[in-house]
Amino acid sequence: MRRRLVRVLAALAGSLALSVPLLPGSAGARGGVVGGERVGAAESPWVVALVSRDRFGAVRGGQFCGGAVVGTSTVLTAAHCLSGEVLGVPLREVRDLTVVAGRADLRAGGGTETAVRRVTLNPGYDSSTNEGDVAALTLAKPLPRSAVIAMAPPGDPAYRAGTRARVYGWGDTSGRDDYPDALRAASVRVLPEATCAKAYPGSTEGRFVGARMLCAGEAEGGRDACQGDSGGPLVAQGKLIGLVSWGNGCGKASSPGVYTRVAGVLGFLRGGIAESGDPR
Repeated sequence: MRRRLVRVLAALAGSLALSVPLLPGSAGARGGVVGGERVGAAESPWVVALVSRDRFGAVRGGQFCGGAVVGTSTVLTAAHCLSGEVLGVPLREVRDLTVVAGRADLRAGGGTETAVRRVTLNPGYDSSTNEGDVAALTLAKPLPRSAVIAMAPPGDPAYRAGTRARVYGWGDTSGRDDYPDALRAASVRVLPEATCAKAYPGSTEGRFVGARMLCAGEAEGGRDACQGDSGGPLVAQGKLIGLVSWGNGCGKASSPGVYTRVAGVLGFLRGGIAESGDPR
């Protein structure tokens, strides 16, 4: 079954008077994103956490999705992270949508917490298929230029099948609600479009659309993004090539993770960055 890689508030069902159900899983999680390892903020300064303590509680700082810094005042994430299905209320009712940068451990101090001033959803996003699954967040205060990662343009070698890439996030490390406190990364391989289309031909597993998506993983499985990683970056050759979007299970053989292809939505992204005041 197709799954989005976000912590859905409705799925964390339980008494609203209890804080524990707002964070599924244990604090002592293993691995990382599935098959990953712990990484520091200094080596991945463009990775950020999307948090809302109002919606997701204080455990792990209210993290529910990831994002990538592509301009000093602009963060990219998955559009579905900002849906009412995920947040439990319409986006306009979320009082504390915040980006946490420079902090690998969600329970530690350090880094910065910056309010989101504006959300720009991709007008081409289709929630039924996950095509165009991207949104631009404009920050209330700018981040350092050193935190910005370049976006790979169309035709960049970073998109070639076989290229090694890394996916980053604070999501489930096993597919069984094991959520870590610290940022993790997993090495995956960009897969041929034919492989992705075969894995996702349009049945209950969803349909792969190569112009706006890419997929990555290993033939035998074992390394992948998972729930809670949505919107996080897929990086190859030092450039952003994808954003965690959807897939079938976590780390399953023949079921690679599917990402929003940055080159496929670059027109929207350039416009969103221009609106934020960041240089293009």
